[in-house]
Amino acid sequence: MSKTIFITGAGSGLAKGTALGLAAKGHKVIAPVETAPQVTSLREAASEAGVELTTFKMDIKNPQDLAQMLEYDFDIFVANAAINEGGPLGEVPMANFRELFEVNVFQTLETAQIAARKFVEKGKGKIIFLSSMAGIMSTPYVGPYTATKHAIEAIAKTLRKEMAEFGVQVATINPGAFATGFNDRSAEAKWKWFDEKIHFTRPEDMKEMEKGLEDQFDPQDMIDKMVEIIPQDSHKFRTAYPEETEQQMKDEEAKQWEIEI
Repeated sequence: MSKTIFITGAGSGLAKGTALGLAAKGHKVIAPVETAPQVTSLREAASEAGVELTTFKMDIKNPQDLAQMLEYDFDIFVANAAINEGGPLGEVPMANFRELFEVNVFQTLETAQIAARKFVEKGKGKIIFLSSMAGIMSTPYVGPYTATKHAIEAIAKTLRKEMAEFGVQVATINPGAFATGFNDRSAEAKWKWFDEKIHFTRPEDMKEMEKGLEDQFDPQDMIDKMVEIIPQDSHKFRTAYPEETEQQMKDEEAKQWEIEI
């Protein structure tokens, strides 16, 4: 059955591929993007793929942009828009840290609240938060982003319980490390402010951790999984993919109970 799906931050990465993939499956896709050039890019991609979708500029930090959500009716809301930046938590500039929370947590929740009110009025609907393996796991020098996704996990788990009585479903999708460029740009960002003359973190340690980005997964696999899961009437609360990432997440959670300091 065809669904109307609203997915934020669809101008790049997994969300862009998912928006196109859902449209190809016959779903009505509303795919706002952060910037005007991304509107052009997504429209061109849709034309090349032979699919139709609705796209427009909607920076979720801009109140006027955000108000556009009120104009649309949809069955499923996917809160995907996010930014990423790494760096050691003991030294990351607080302005950078606050910006991550502003977009990934505060404004993401605000978009979900708009969707929630719409769904309560209809008596049904589904909110999916694009979380991450970082919502469960912790990796050195990825702490700023990880903290925001841990917050999203708490929001999703709580909101699921609160919205159930209104007929509204809530879920997360937790991708592993996929080669969209999102993780690579995050790794690069910290070098804009890091100065080994004044910071105590060893740069060689951070560079060593960055080597983990050399073996990321094919994004199309995650896009296919998202296209499969998002329209379904029933599925697990948390969809972690690929399977090896799901196991890593489970192992990480279990280890926390055994760690001594």
